[in-house]
Amino acid sequence: MAPRLQLEKAAWRWAETVRPEEVSQEHIETAYRIWLEPCIRGVCRRNCKGNPNCLVGIGEHIWLGEIDENSFHNIDDPNCERRKKNSFVGLTNLGATCYVNTFLQVWFLNLELRQALYLCPSTCSDYVLGDGIQEEKDYEPQTICEHLQYLFALLQNSNRRYIDPSGFVKALGLDTGQQQDAQEFSKLFMSLLEDTLSKQKNPDVRNIVQQQFCGEYAYVTVCNQCGRESKLLSKFYELELNIQGHKQLTDCISEFLKVLKLEGDNRYFCENCQSKQNATRKIRLLSLPCTLNLQLMRFVFDRQTGHKKKLNTYIGFSEILDMEPYVEHKGGSYVYELSAVLIHRGVSAYSGHYIAHVKDPQSGEWYKFNDEDIEKMEGKKLQLGIEEDLEPSKSQTRKPKCGKGTHCSRNAYMLVYRLQTQEKPNTTVQVPAFLQELVDRDNSKFEEWCIEMAEMRKQSVDKGKAKHEEVKELYQRLPAGAEPYEFVSLEWLQKWLDESTPTKPIDNHACLCSHDKLHPDKISIMKRISEYAADIFYSRYGGGPRLTVKALCKECVVERCRVLRLKNQLNEDYKTVNNLLKAAVKGNDGFWVGKSSLRSWRQLALEQLDEQDGDAEQSNGKMNGSTLNKDESKEERKEEEELNFNEDILCPHAFFFFSIFFLNSGELCISENERRLVSKEAWSKLQQYFPKAPEFPSYKECCSQCKILEREGEENEALHKMIANEQKTSLPNLFQDKNRPCLSNWPEDTDVLYIVSQFFVEEWRKFVSRKPTRCSPVSSVGNSALLCPHGGLMFTFASMTKEDSKLIALIWPSEWQMIQKLFVVDHVIKIMRIEVGDVNPSETQYISEPKLCPECREGLLCQQQRDLREYTQATIYVHKVVDNKKVMKDSAPELNVSSSETEEDKEEAKPDGEKDPDFNQSNGGTKRQKISHQNYIAYQKQVIRRSMRHRKVRGEKALLVSANQTLKELKIQIMHAFSVAPFDQNLSIDGKILSDDCATLGTLGVIPESVILLKADEPIADYAAMDDVMQGKDEFVLGIC
Repeated sequence: MAPRLQLEKAAWRWAETVRPEEVSQEHIETAYRIWLEPCIRGVCRRNCKGNPNCLVGIGEHIWLGEIDENSFHNIDDPNCERRKKNSFVGLTNLGATCYVNTFLQVWFLNLELRQALYLCPSTCSDYVLGDGIQEEKDYEPQTICEHLQYLFALLQNSNRRYIDPSGFVKALGLDTGQQQDAQEFSKLFMSLLEDTLSKQKNPDVRNIVQQQFCGEYAYVTVCNQCGRESKLLSKFYELELNIQGHKQLTDCISEFLKVLKLEGDNRYFCENCQSKQNATRKIRLLSLPCTLNLQLMRFVFDRQTGHKKKLNTYIGFSEILDMEPYVEHKGGSYVYELSAVLIHRGVSAYSGHYIAHVKDPQSGEWYKFNDEDIEKMEGKKLQLGIEEDLEPSKSQTRKPKCGKGTHCSRNAYMLVYRLQTQEKPNTTVQVPAFLQELVDRDNSKFEEWCIEMAEMRKQSVDKGKAKHEEVKELYQRLPAGAEPYEFVSLEWLQKWLDESTPTKPIDNHACLCSHDKLHPDKISIMKRISEYAADIFYSRYGGGPRLTVKALCKECVVERCRVLRLKNQLNEDYKTVNNLLKAAVKGNDGFWVGKSSLRSWRQLALEQLDEQDGDAEQSNGKMNGSTLNKDESKEERKEEEELNFNEDILCPHAFFFFSIFFLNSGELCISENERRLVSKEAWSKLQQYFPKAPEFPSYKECCSQCKILEREGEENEALHKMIANEQKTSLPNLFQDKNRPCLSNWPEDTDVLYIVSQFFVEEWRKFVSRKPTRCSPVSSVGNSALLCPHGGLMFTFASMTKEDSKLIALIWPSEWQMIQKLFVVDHVIKIMRIEVGDVNPSETQYISEPKLCPECREGLLCQQQRDLREYTQATIYVHKVVDNKKVMKDSAPELNVSSSETEEDKEEAKPDGEKDPDFNQSNGGTKRQKISHQNYIAYQKQVIRRSMRHRKVRGEKALLVSANQTLKELKIQIMHAFSVAPFDQNLSIDGKILSDDCATLGTLGVIPESVILLKADEPIADYAAMDDVMQGKDEFVLGIC
């Protein structure tokens, strides 16, 4: 089939030879492509949108082939959620709770712990009435023990493939979206469980945690002088083994028990010698538990980043571990057998995934527990190779070779060993009756759910089969041929054939023209179907309007014919007009046309012809709820009017009336450079395309109002030039900024100086120095911006000599007399010098008129201080102190001194409160005339012009900070800049120690451009000690609901 554009051209090719008034029914049917050949399945690969008779590739292929029942539904087989025979039950991952799931599976397979928990009394008896549990009540465990009881019972006898542990997780108060420290969780939960069970009366329950997990060791310190031995006994539930620098588990255990020398500053105070003596300290294992938990310390503190990192060191361990060489009392049974390996997959200590390999104590088979998925290992062997290959390590260390009965892992973080016994465990743990009844109830709910899902699958299949028969029958009757036909949208047919969405009523409104018939341009999204199929569609699904043969719109076809003929004629007319423009215009027969319109008239004509087709679509939009509001239509119409032909020579008054009344007439503009005369023949050709264009014969007079304004403008230009020359001559020194008075060096020949706003001076210089025609003359001196609401001055004499000197301009008395003549002055501000006292030499004082307003001045300074405490992004400097040498004062210059001041001024102390209100903002600014100190601050920020940048010295680094940033966050920035860990940083500013990590920089007095001194402590070599410090920040609290 020909491409879409070729079909479009073929449908309207007849318009080249047929005039609009000669359009017949045959031409209309050709335009709507009624008699195009339909496509054949197998030949046409995709649907031809240009052919309304192409019904191939609209989604019918899924219905015409063989029936696949699985395609009729999206419901999985409920039996996939059923527990497999001789398998364990998984646990749902609630987001980031995989670490909890691994420990639950390890504890569940500890048969002694499970049996003891089943013996705990439960509040479940409250739910039992007579012969069973109340159906209308759901069992809600009240304690941690009850939660574990219920979870273990479900893990043992549930029919589900996996269960939901959300009740247990919620009872512990864990955040399901944040992964916690798995090792810390294990220790805290065991402590919580032991504390809970210690209140039980049954000794088998009360002591189960100590019997299974608790061992004892002693810290033994021996004095080298007298040999006195000091012991400190301590219980343990797991041994925390450092793996840095080791390859075998036995090496880690040996390091844990190694002898430490206490010498030098770390000497031991011996009570026998009554003095500090050199000594040795080590750990002695006194007793070991039945279940030995070995924590491999893979997560250590990284000094460079200030966070924990994971060590991907390979550690070798055997399935049989003999602990007899490590215990103090020999002769007992200390041979352990590996029962579980907990794995962390991932390169980060703060993310990744936890799984567990656990050995079934009854069958001796190994299982991999991965949340919901449980996998049985082949041959009763532990297989870690697959897990080690999933997360490639950045290091290039190869995996060591492992002998029989040994394993190597770089992801194992906890090993669980069980004391080996001669007799194999034959413990059969029975679920108590009340728990089994709860499990049976949950199993009944699961079976009901399975039946419900199976029924829904069956209904979906039955519905799909019925739809298949319907489509198979109707699709054969869709083609119309020569029989009566109707049009239906392609989108609706595709949705009818889409099994995933329900079929909605037919809606053909989007395809209608302004005459409520089928728009010729919409034929590409319509399909012609038989009247028989249309009757069935409308009877089953409803909708409308129905588009029969009467819906072919003759008006739209005729209009399109006219437009196409004009487009074809446009090229010839363009050449004709160009030739006519070359000839000179004789007499008064010509017409004024805008030069811009003449350059683009061909493009304007094309756009106008295209818009005539678009108008029909816009009118159709009204029926589809897409009408524009009144304001939007006016804006669009205004934009269109601005592009109309020959409106570029209308005077401005005409456009004013257009914007209000949408008039299409106006006066001729006065500028002859924007228009030219064309002949009557050329104008008549142009009028065929632009019949509504403004017409201006050559004798047409220009706009009288524009002529008056032109004369007034010329007179104003001359007046502005005269004013500028007069003011420039009257105030030459002020204009050239020469011979200006200075407050810090008061002139001897005057006792009075006047003050005006620097903003006034800058605006006046713009008017005088530039062409006066570009700027309006400055008529008044606005000194109100320099005063407070009470009429008092906002500056002190000292501030006007320094930081506020950029806001004011000093005026000589002779200049002030001239300013009063040339401008309107709202407020007179002057500074007077007076001599006080009869003593020679007398004291000189400076008085302002009006006087300073102390209240408003104080409020201004307070506002300035608040601004300094509320910055969002500012630069501060951190200077590192090396070798305990103090930084010289000149290395951190005062932050409130302008760089434009002299060295003598920098050494002078500022008056109290006199600080820069906004050191880092400078702008030309807008004129401020309102009298209030708040407005003065805004005015000051806009007109101030000076650089307050701190000059860095060696050893300093610049940091971007905010006022609401905490000191702890600043220390992290400093750590990245200087490689000094946060707890090694000693910070101070202006002699004040910064120690409160939770305080914000604003409250600590850190302002923009501050210099903070950093003194770094000596680094600590004991990484384990640092890890203990950081662990305190990562702990989470387990609570009981």
